Amino acid sequence: MTGASGWIGSAVVPELIDAGHQVVGLARSDASAAALSAAGVEVLRGTLDDLDALRSAAAASDGVLHLAFKHDIAFSGDFQGAADADRRAIDTFGEALAGSDRPFVIAAGVLGLAPGRLATERDGHRHDPAATPLIGGVQTRMANAEATVALASRGVRSSVVRLAPTVHGDGDHGFLATLVAIARAKGVSGYLGDGSNHWPAVHRIDAAHLFRLALEKAPAGSTLHAVADQGVPIRAVAEVIGRHLGLPVAAVAPEDAGGHFGWLAGFIGADSPVSSELTRELTGWQPTQPGLLDDLDRGHYFRTPAA
Repeated sequence: MTGASGWIGSAVVPELIDAGHQVVGLARSDASAAALSAAGVEVLRGTLDDLDALRSAAAASDGVLHLAFKHDIAFSGDFQGAADADRRAIDTFGEALAGSDRPFVIAAGVLGLAPGRLATERDGHRHDPAATPLIGGVQTRMANAEATVALASRGVRSSVVRLAPTVHGDGDHGFLATLVAIARAKGVSGYLGDGSNHWPAVHRIDAAHLFRLALEKAPAGSTLHAVADQGVPIRAVAEVIGRHLGLPVAAVAPEDAGGHFGWLAGFIGADSPVSSELTRELTGWQPTQPGLLDDLDRGHYFRTPAA
């Protein structure tokens, strides 16, 4: 398993161990190795660039979960480089598992699949640049998901778990935590337009459960959606944040989006409702954790940051 010490991976690990699986986790740092050991994981030291080590580990395993991605270089401006490294790892795992009928599960995303309409698992992995232009690296990562699905024709029980852009829960430092921090800094909880655009979400624990189900039972070449809330209006999110912080809730003009939301400006106005109906039918997955708004209302996103 790659990404075993990450935000989602660290929830997948106990899900797997509790189900009786033995887990070998890739760790690139001493801190990750220590965290994995403490969680009962056998540690494989290395990075996504250590292709020989990845190949050997996959060949010796009953299945592979690939959740890691080079977010550090992606967020520093080299998304293409991160996507290319991801593809090399996927190809290496595919070679090691070819003809074995063993499972290979990767993480992908749902954002931008079908802007303005309800996306389903049947929507393709290849992005239509005429609909929503994306940088090359994002297109490459979508192609990586296609390549994974195509491994089914080579005797690999491959599947792709597309994650909602917000994987929430106590300890989250992603989309929701960033929105809360922005509201604190700006003195207003904002949204774009009328705030009716839909944002899909899933609780971290529910996402972890789906990864286990994919490993154990997903058919070869399947696409699954880790989406519990198919589309929460962004204004509703802003209203909960405003209520907890005691701040006004207001629309932000499109021309002011960059200055107000920073890197979130390109996403906050997206209308991307997503269904997981086929995933639930195929795997029996049923989310049991709080939804996005209920989780926000639990208060852990609003703890005062340490000085």
